[in-house]
Amino acid sequence: VSAYKKGLEIDPNNEALKSGLSDAQAAQARSRGPASSANPFGDAFSGPEMWAKLTADSSTRAYLNQPDFVNMMKDIQKNQNNLNLYLKDQRVMQALGVLLGVKLSTRMPEEEDAEMPEPSPERKRPAEEEKKRPEPEPEPEPMEVGEEEKEIKERKAKAQKEKEAGNAAYKKKDFETAIQHYSKAIELDDEDISFITNRAAVYLEMGKYEDCIKDCDQAVERGRELRSDFKMIARALTRKGTALAKMAKSSKDFEVAIEVFQKALTEHRNPDTLKKLNDAEKARKELEQQEYFNPQIADEEREKGNQFFKEMKYPEAVKHYTESIKRNPKDPRAYSNRAACYTKLAALPEGLKDAEKCIELDPTFVKGYTRKGAVQFFMKEYEKAMETYQEGLKHDPQNQELLDGVKRCVEQINRGSRGDLTPEELKERQAKGMQDPEIQNILTDPVMRQVLTDFQENPKAAQDHMKNPLVMNKIQKLINAGIVQVK
Repeated sequence: VSAYKKGLEIDPNNEALKSGLSDAQAAQARSRGPASSANPFGDAFSGPEMWAKLTADSSTRAYLNQPDFVNMMKDIQKNQNNLNLYLKDQRVMQALGVLLGVKLSTRMPEEEDAEMPEPSPERKRPAEEEKKRPEPEPEPEPMEVGEEEKEIKERKAKAQKEKEAGNAAYKKKDFETAIQHYSKAIELDDEDISFITNRAAVYLEMGKYEDCIKDCDQAVERGRELRSDFKMIARALTRKGTALAKMAKSSKDFEVAIEVFQKALTEHRNPDTLKKLNDAEKARKELEQQEYFNPQIADEEREKGNQFFKEMKYPEAVKHYTESIKRNPKDPRAYSNRAACYTKLAALPEGLKDAEKCIELDPTFVKGYTRKGAVQFFMKEYEKAMETYQEGLKHDPQNQELLDGVKRCVEQINRGSRGDLTPEELKERQAKGMQDPEIQNILTDPVMRQVLTDFQENPKAAQDHMKNPLVMNKIQKLINAGIVQVK
């Protein structure tokens, strides 16, 4: 203004100077604003109304969660002239438009290269795409990966063909050729452990058990690395166990094979593996018996048992007789002596079992019959005991112990026939007799039921029945069992 005035002092009639002075004075008046306001924006930034307007508008509500924006707005509230410091911030411009109630452009040409807040993904993406389009770069890596995958597929396909060729050679029992094909398959594809287990099967057939075990271990290790199917790992372990079992020469060797079979079953329960495990356990037991077999030690243990028996130390005697049986399970004497101990200890079922085993080992060994008869007598199975004694007499007719046994049985049977039994003894004998399947069959036989009726009601018919040996034999069994009483 002062410049225009000095110019007019020199040239008062200059229209350009007059016009410039007029414009400058008007601009000066606008910059000062009304006398009641120090800023052209008036009360737009004053008081809580500013925050209320910004919160109410959806375009600026989110900015209030940004600390830097809030600090800028507070700074403007303190001194509205500070607005000039933040006009490059799009958020401030957006807020200014909301506060003034006008729509302002938040991006001006001269501000395009200015530093701005991080744009939203929607705004950022087109700009990035424009930058990428003019500079396309070649992508050789995906092509290389594709070629590598193609090569892997080709190798796997070749490996499968080698496996099929190996299978065909195996079926023809051309084991050397089969091994070559399986080995080639393993070289081409080390991620399929079936190639290794198949080669192990060939080694097993060839009797190359060490090579078989080596392949099986490799298959298990590689299978666990690849997280292969449990069935495949179980197959490798089963094959290893089979090789170990075929190599076994002692019971200790079988223990290793058994452990491997058990591991295979934990991976996958297969009937074939279970059978191999049972066979291995059976073979181990047989070998243990063979390794333990020693007739001389068996005789020594039996003599020790006899000494304890004489001293009436029956549990100790049983221990030595048992050891004697382990050392020589084919000697009937140890079974006979242990049966006598069990009888003394009232372990009648165990004594009966040993006596029967004794007779099984040597049917001519008379002691077996005396032991069995004694057990049956104590079990009050008098008729069965008498049959056992009579069977023994066939092998030794003059054996006094057997003869005495028969006599004792007859006395007990006759007591029942004469009615000399107490009511309690009669009930006990009848109950035991009813447990005998033979007695049950006699009582349920319609013919025998009629015979028993005739004995009570028809004496003439009873006389005819007595002439039949088969009928009388059954009647005698009923009498011996206490079912029928003769008065």
